Amino acid sequence: MVTGTSGPCVGNIAPIYRLGFNGLCLQDGPLAIRQADYASVFPAGVTCAASWDRNLIHTRGVFMGTEFKGKGANMALGPVSGPLGRSAYDGRNWEGFSPDPYLTGTAMEETISGMQSQGLQACAKHYIGYEQETQRNPSETLSGETIEAISSNIDDRTIHELYLWPFANAVKAGTASIMCSYNRINSSYGCQNSKALNGLLKEELGFQGFVVSDWEATHSGVSAILAGLDMDMPGGIGFTAPTPSFFGGNVSTSVNNGSVPESRVDDMINRIMTPYFYLHQDTGYPSIDPSEGGLNFFPTSSYLYNFTSTPPANRDVRDDHAALIRELGAAGTVLLKNTNGTLPLKAPKNVGVFGNDAGDISSGLYFEGDYEQGTLPVGGGSGTGRLSYVVPPLDAIKTRVGYKKNLVQYQLNNTILASGDISSIYPTPPDVCLVFLKTWAEEGLDRTSLENDWNSTAVVNTVAGSCNNTIVIYHSSGINVLPWASHPNVTGILAAHYPGQESGNSIVDILWGDYNPSGKLPYTIAYNESDYNFAPITNSSALLNTTDPNAWQSDFAERLLIDYKHFDYYNESVQYEFGFGLSYTTFSMGNLSISGSSAASGYGSGSSISSLPPPVSNGTPPPGGNPALWDTLFTTTATVTNTGSVAGAAVPQLYVSLPASAGSGTPVRQLRGFDKVTLQPGQSAQVHFPLMRRDLSFWDVEVQEWRIPAGTIGLEAGFSSRDLRASANIST
Repeated sequence: MVTGTSGPCVGNIAPIYRLGFNGLCLQDGPLAIRQADYASVFPAGVTCAASWDRNLIHTRGVFMGTEFKGKGANMALGPVSGPLGRSAYDGRNWEGFSPDPYLTGTAMEETISGMQSQGLQACAKHYIGYEQETQRNPSETLSGETIEAISSNIDDRTIHELYLWPFANAVKAGTASIMCSYNRINSSYGCQNSKALNGLLKEELGFQGFVVSDWEATHSGVSAILAGLDMDMPGGIGFTAPTPSFFGGNVSTSVNNGSVPESRVDDMINRIMTPYFYLHQDTGYPSIDPSEGGLNFFPTSSYLYNFTSTPPANRDVRDDHAALIRELGAAGTVLLKNTNGTLPLKAPKNVGVFGNDAGDISSGLYFEGDYEQGTLPVGGGSGTGRLSYVVPPLDAIKTRVGYKKNLVQYQLNNTILASGDISSIYPTPPDVCLVFLKTWAEEGLDRTSLENDWNSTAVVNTVAGSCNNTIVIYHSSGINVLPWASHPNVTGILAAHYPGQESGNSIVDILWGDYNPSGKLPYTIAYNESDYNFAPITNSSALLNTTDPNAWQSDFAERLLIDYKHFDYYNESVQYEFGFGLSYTTFSMGNLSISGSSAASGYGSGSSISSLPPPVSNGTPPPGGNPALWDTLFTTTATVTNTGSVAGAAVPQLYVSLPASAGSGTPVRQLRGFDKVTLQPGQSAQVHFPLMRRDLSFWDVEVQEWRIPAGTIGLEAGFSSRDLRASANIST
């Protein structure tokens, strides 16, 4: 029950048929059923965050829930809020949502509630402080000495206000499990760190599900169990090439010799079985798809136990999910530049398409190989998915332009383009030149550059040097610097992220105005790579050949000041700020009004809200922690109006500024509310931002509690972190 074994899925708990228990199938990943056939590949987490659309994110979770369940998987290993995105170079940032914990927490909650509404278990990962791939696991020197994994050294306030925040949302949403991470946390491995697992997660946040290890992230048996680890994966039991298991039979031995209380094993099993029954997986749940392309991750010959796997095989679970994928891909595309209204395209007769991201994938529909040629709908590693098809941008553009009547010219070889050769294009310049760039990112490797890959800057300069109407579209894992953004012939820029299988259709919908762009940046784009040095990947040359087992230390010295919080605190200019994104229409915002809820009645007129929340009545909080933290104390309201000529969606955002009493290093402003509202030309709508107690609090390390600081709390609303249109104050 607590130890993984070989089986059809990436993680398996063996069946116990005498008890009517069919076992558990744990399957990657955060955007698709990894390696499965006839399944959808949805937009990545970063695309969801860029949509700022709760409804679309929730629906994606619902559809993922039906697909995983339809294949017989009990659990999806996702969603992701670790890495949060401390460093712009992290290779897995795209699996998660945003370096802002409020935005990520909202996306976690919507995804989990969507998945679990269909009876699928969600697994929020990777807990906690997992912010780089480099040295995420132990290594060995040539002489066989163990060099321990990177230690994320994080102070108490930063843990609470940044990295724990979205996991609190996940627990509040009822996530079935939490996956502990590879890295060490303040020198103790994440899967045997009692403060993180027992203290923060199970006691402070009231988590009632189970903690599962990341694969081979377990480094002890008794210590890990006592620290709060409930399930060891992959377990090492029954594999063709056995690997030692810290759990397995050692659990029984440890109980019998008194090292582990039997009550702790009962607790582990109760935690594992509670979501199984709560989500009704004991009755009528589909068996595992028996086809080799269904879920089978390990060869059948390696199975130690017989797993129930009944027809039909090769189940097609995609349904009509492509429509949602197409819409979310467009919604997560951010329009960064649009000179003189060059977009949307009117009716160009001669369209030039350039760059190695425009064409069809050349090396197969599962990303294990050469990624240079073909569009990039998703990143690599365990967070990827097997595509049953992909719509390349070039194909979608040909269809939209009507290539039998009009002209679509293309040159997709970046090497040729970077050399300055554009001679293959007909001498008459195209009406518009569409340049498609991409940035590859994957598990196991951190990025080494923030520019787009494959000579991207030279490609843009070549095309823009010959075409005075050049629009650059790039598919990317997240943050890129754009050294060509100010080129006078670059008239449009679109950050298209990782949109999933409908990639080309999504971008065509934006380019031709069928979908008015409403995506907003879930991160900050700075002018230079060096601007991001405040949160580096720890990877100095001195560490590469170290013999010190504890040499790999990553001090989170920037504390709370990551992404826009850093740039605002130090008043640094950026190219495109957090929350920024253009539209084909314009919006205005009226003044802010504030009303108090019943929890805030009388506030400001002789009585006040306590600075500290009331204690939990029975000492054990429900999932999410102290319920008082989730009480709405105030509601802020603003009126948004479409002042343009076409319909479109606005994303009004609310930022909170805490007073100086919150302590040094407190961010200048922090996102604490957003909405998305679609308006016709001239139409207005009221948007409401509920402010919970924790939204107005900071973590007081001395009293170990969330505290509302004394003084004036500033509220600012607008359409990005630096486009703030209205303000108000709350006095405490």
